[in-house]
Amino acid sequence: MSRYIIALICLFLLVMQGMAMSMLPAKLVYSDLLMTPHWIFIFLLIIAIFYDKDDTYHAVWYGLVFGLLIDVVYTGVLGVYMVTYTLVIYLVHGLNKWVHANFIAASLLAIIGVLLTDTILYVIYSFVQITSMTWGDYLLLRLLPTLAANMIFFILLYPLVKERVYFWSEEVKNA
Repeated sequence: MSRYIIALICLFLLVMQGMAMSMLPAKLVYSDLLMTPHWIFIFLLIIAIFYDKDDTYHAVWYGLVFGLLIDVVYTGVLGVYMVTYTLVIYLVHGLNKWVHANFIAASLLAIIGVLLTDTILYVIYSFVQITSMTWGDYLLLRLLPTLAANMIFFILLYPLVKERVYFWSEEVKNA
């Protein structure tokens, strides 16, 4: 049952992610700063940290499916988010084995995950010539605002879902 709830939450976040920029003040939206909401990715990081065990990869599979949905719905290049989300969630799942699952460790993994995700997306989009932003502009105008916005979302989401996700994990383990 919890797997369906996780999928529904991801679907809800997919819709909300598309409306994220309309929720921000116009002064911020029309500035030079570019923020990309990675809300599904942030939620899947929490799933990878608190739901998945060492031998389960549910978050990776969700990353594959919902990365493809993001590609289909929001981007013109098929497979970019799918591959990026899957790869980075897999890496975070591996790093999670070395740290204790708490707020500080989860925050660090979220920072690493968002940095890797957005940088990989930038490299791929630069390679296929969808973006022509320089590295300096990318760092200041896109990566830092994206990291800040997604960490705010992580800080808001973490206390709301952490205990529930851990409970679902125990429920699946005991079933």
